[in-house]
Amino acid sequence: MAWHRGVVLKGEPELTSMQAAGRVNALALVAAVNVIRPGVTTADIDAAASEVLRLHGAGSAFKGYPGPYPYPAATCVSLNQELVHGIPGKRRVKEGDIVSIDCGAVVDGFVGDSALTVGVGEISPEAQRLIDVTFAALGVGIAAMKVGNRTGDVGAAIQGYVEAHGFSVVREYTGHGVGRAMHEDPQVPNYGKAGTGVPLKPGMTIALEPMVLAGKPETRVLKDRWAVASADGKLTAHYEHSVAVTAGGPRILTALPENLDGGLASRYNDYFVGRLQPVGG
Repeated sequence: MAWHRGVVLKGEPELTSMQAAGRVNALALVAAVNVIRPGVTTADIDAAASEVLRLHGAGSAFKGYPGPYPYPAATCVSLNQELVHGIPGKRRVKEGDIVSIDCGAVVDGFVGDSALTVGVGEISPEAQRLIDVTFAALGVGIAAMKVGNRTGDVGAAIQGYVEAHGFSVVREYTGHGVGRAMHEDPQVPNYGKAGTGVPLKPGMTIALEPMVLAGKPETRVLKDRWAVASADGKLTAHYEHSVAVTAGGPRILTALPENLDGGLASRYNDYFVGRLQPVGG
């Protein structure tokens, strides 16, 4: 994948613009989650998110992204053993599946990038535990995004939490800087050694994304040349927020304002953001 090389520090105006993009991206994820039920296709999930981008005049950071061929959709919708980059299409979700949705909105030239994993109806206790651990690992990683720490501190925190719960973190795919480009430096793996890596400075903006496997960490690319699945066929989960490093602590850029009409922000933040805030400080 293409990367903008070099760390780009953002000032307050840029962070405000990134929060606007993050808000639209959050709304797109809410719309996608709201259509999930047994029988819907992964294309239906993508269409719900795409409509939110359209209504807000936002572009897609994903559609057309270079790779083995231009990525064809606005979201990645990955099922069960698929970790990331699942292409939406005719597949129908069923009771007991877990679905990971990743979306990137572009507003006024800035990218908001976030992802979540949800269950379809009643899921197994082990699937729920995998989702919960992945979610909590994101909070642990965000808490480590403090001025004076390094990227290795973030990766080590995520890895330590995940492995303590009996799961694995992927090695081939990482979190990353985000801003005017979807992929900027630095890369932030979900594993690492504390005290190593790139120093975290105010104005750094990172899409932090624990990608967790119920089995071994090895992955394989599927026949469509985009989707990545666990090599052993076991379940996977994925959560992501775009986060700014600031002097006052980490700031989540892909949240929703609490005063949003209709209770939508509360519902979103309850299951995706609210539980992270005490962890992040």
